[in-house]
Amino acid sequence: MGEPERSWVEGWAVSRRTPKPVDAPWGLTVHVGLPTQTVRHVLLDADADADADADAVRGLVGSITEPAVWIKGFLAPDVMEPWFPPAWEPTEAGFLMATDLRPSAVRPPDGYTATVGTDGDVIHASVLAADGRLAASGRIGLADGAGVFDQIVTEEAHRRCGLGTVVMGALTEAAVERGAATGVLGATLPGRALYETLGWKVLAPLTGFIHRP
Repeated sequence: MGEPERSWVEGWAVSRRTPKPVDAPWGLTVHVGLPTQTVRHVLLDADADADADADAVRGLVGSITEPAVWIKGFLAPDVMEPWFPPAWEPTEAGFLMATDLRPSAVRPPDGYTATVGTDGDVIHASVLAADGRLAASGRIGLADGAGVFDQIVTEEAHRRCGLGTVVMGALTEAAVERGAATGVLGATLPGRALYETLGWKVLAPLTGFIHRP
């Protein structure tokens, strides 16, 4: 796999403030350190048609005994599923997406205000409702010229108001100012629909499994 896949892992780690990903024979390992996700292994180079790659992944899977370990790969679910025994549960299906970043100022709807801030290599955007409550938010982790969009959320009471587009625009504007040329993200199926309307393209499936012994 190429640069977008590695950038996604590295930018995700920046956004989540984990230690820097570590190179491994199968790709990258991130020590997340949360009860719901202790370690994340990302398969960068696994080939669906290579028996050696399948054996390597099975070896990794078989070596894991602790719970809450995640393994993610850029292959379709039906390709990866045979590599995992019943103690592993699939995560929600996703997609790796990317776009060329261009200045993209977006005005929030009447009654909402948008703010953007930075903390090191993390950019965060928030949209507040008229009562001051959080209506939508998101963040970017910057990694080697790429902006990895993460945790884009619109609160249920404020959906269908275009706030996701406002957050994406505010983050994009700030990322371009910081020198990012490429945007990368991992999207769910509902999120994919929004991002495609903004010009993002699907690069690969994004499939995951969690160890729940």
